[in-house]
Formats: sequence, C-alpha cells, structure tokens
Amino acid sequence: MPRKYILPSLLIIQLIGLKILFFFPEFIEKYYSNGFYPYLSRFSRTLLGWIPFSFGDILYGILILWAIKWFYQNRKLSWKSKALSTLGVVSVAYFIFHVLWAFNYYRLPLFEKMSIKTEYSDAQLLNFTKKLIVKTNQIHTQIEKDSTSKITVPYSQKEIFEKSLAGYQNLSKEYAFFTYEIPSQKKSLFSYVLTYMGFGGYLNPFTNEAQVNDMIPMYNFPSTACHEMSHQMGFASESEANFIGFLASTKSDDLYFKYSGYSNALRYCLANWEIRDEKIMKQLLQTIHPGILKNYQESQDFWESHETFIDTGFKIFYDNFLKLNQQKDGLDSYSKFVDLMVNYYDKKEL
Repeated sequence: MPRKYILPSLLIIQLIGLKILFFFPEFIEKYYSNGFYPYLSRFSRTLLGWIPFSFGDILYGILILWAIKWFYQNRKLSWKSKALSTLGVVSVAYFIFHVLWAFNYYRLPLFEKMSIKTEYSDAQLLNFTKKLIVKTNQIHTQIEKDSTSKITVPYSQKEIFEKSLAGYQNLSKEYAFFTYEIPSQKKSLFSYVLTYMGFGGYLNPFTNEAQVNDMIPMYNFPSTACHEMSHQMGFASESEANFIGFLASTKSDDLYFKYSGYSNALRYCLANWEIRDEKIMKQLLQTIHPGILKNYQESQDFWESHETFIDTGFKIFYDNFLKLNQQKDGLDSYSKFVDLMVNYYDKKEL
C-alpha cells in the first residue's frame, strides 16, 4: 500500500475498532477510566494547571494558523492529495484524542456505577420539580431578601475556580470516585468564539484544561465550572457531566454555588415540562420567585443576542459528533441528566 493511504486507512480501522469497543465497557472502566487515565490526567494538570492562561487554546491557535499556511502553500496540489493529507492528520489526531481522554466515552454508564434507575413517571418528575422550586426559592431568599431581584454573584471568576474545589471535596466524602485533585481551570481565550458557537465551556482533551467561557452570565459560572471539571475526571457523557456538576455545586457550602446548581437544574426541568405539558409548566412558573426568572431571562437574552448561522452550523456538527461518540441523543443528551436527578432524589431530600 502506498504510504499516502496508510494513515487514512488507519482512520477507518479506528472507527471499526471503536464500534467493537462499545461492547466492552467493563474493560474500559477498569483498565482505562480507572487505570491509565487517572495517572495521565493528573500528570497533564500538574504540568499545565499552574499556568494562568489556557495553554490548550494557544496550541489550537497555532494549529489553525499552521493549517491555513499549509493549505496556502499547497494550494496547487490536487484535491485528492489534499484530502489524503487532511485525512492523515485527522487519523493521528483522532488516535491521540482517544488515548488522552475520549476512551471515557466507552466506560460504564454512571447510572450503573451509582445504581440509579433511568425511567420515571410524570408524577415523579412533577414531584421532583416542585421540590426543586422550593429549594431554589429558599436559596434565593437566603441570598436576596427581595424575591423580585435577580442574583448577582459577587465573586471574580478566579475566586469561583478556587471555590469550586470545595463542592467536590464534600461530594467525594460520599462517593470516592468523584475525588478531584490538582486543579487546571482556565478562562478560555476563545470565549468570544465559544459564545457565538453557543457553548459555556469545554474540556481540552489534549491538555486536560477545563475551559470556561468568561462571557456567560456570572450566576451560571459556578455550575459551568463544575461541569467542565467532571469531564477532567473522565466522565465524558454530557448528561453525566451535568449531573456531577449539579451535585458538586449543590454540595458546596457556598450559597452562590448552590443557587447556580439548583437554578440550572430547575431550568432543565421546566424545559422538560414545556415539551411534556405546557399547561403544567406555566403553573410551575407561577410558584418561582420572579428574581429567579429574571436570571433565566438574563441568560436567554445573552445567548439570543449572539445567535448566528455559526451557532446553528456548529450545533449540527457537535450534535453529530456526540452521536458518533456513543451519545445517541446528541445535543439532547445535555438534558438527559434530568433522568439521573429525578431517580437519584426519588427517596432523598434535596
């Protein structure tokens, strides 16, 4: 086989191999997610966590500039040659992507590790949503006596990163596999771009840095930071990361973290009811403090003001990317953490 076909062919072999790997989650859980990966992730965070800026974003920037330069310098090459070279680079990157982090997509589901059911009735969802409203209202009152005022977080983003560790420390006392060590949280240098792509943050799988969009409304910042930290720990599923981020933020002793976690979870439940029964959703809205709804409106206004075709196009791409990586619901998997919450708290108090 000519050398130019080797790497593209290996990409096909990788895709086939990953389809086979899907049937061996116990193997991945034992030897990768709880074997090789924890050592690798700790090494990456130790190496780069102390740097005050995002090394991964700079790396991405260099790679983008290199790609532009390469295509310009090789503009006279045939489309076939360009395609083969591009597929070769993708093949190598895809391999590194999985070795450094993405094999976690194939680990045991969290509901199995925590013995959580995945099915629930409308009655269970309604009961949980009402409990969540009471709890979010209580936290809102503890912070702001005026029920009509939205919550304004008084911390800097750096302080939020520092405070986010406490929630995981409390959570790890109940579940040792949620132990978070060696922080590596960064404000993304591409926050402006992320905003127009519709994302509050992301994990750089190559550097294991938890990136948070520093333009998002501040009341969202704590739960978003906790979400990205869960990805660092090897939980690749977006629904699981949402659930773990919720647990970490609400287990915090800080009221602003609790508010961020509970209000975010409530927003997902309300969205669920909007699909299931809009009449019930409207009834539930009447029981929520107006100040909480103002925070929701703040977030909605922020994202709507940055909607473009770029946002739509990237979401289509990311939806298919998630489906390729064992998240069959695509972007809808973000909201699937409602399943975990409802069943986890079915017989527990918030």
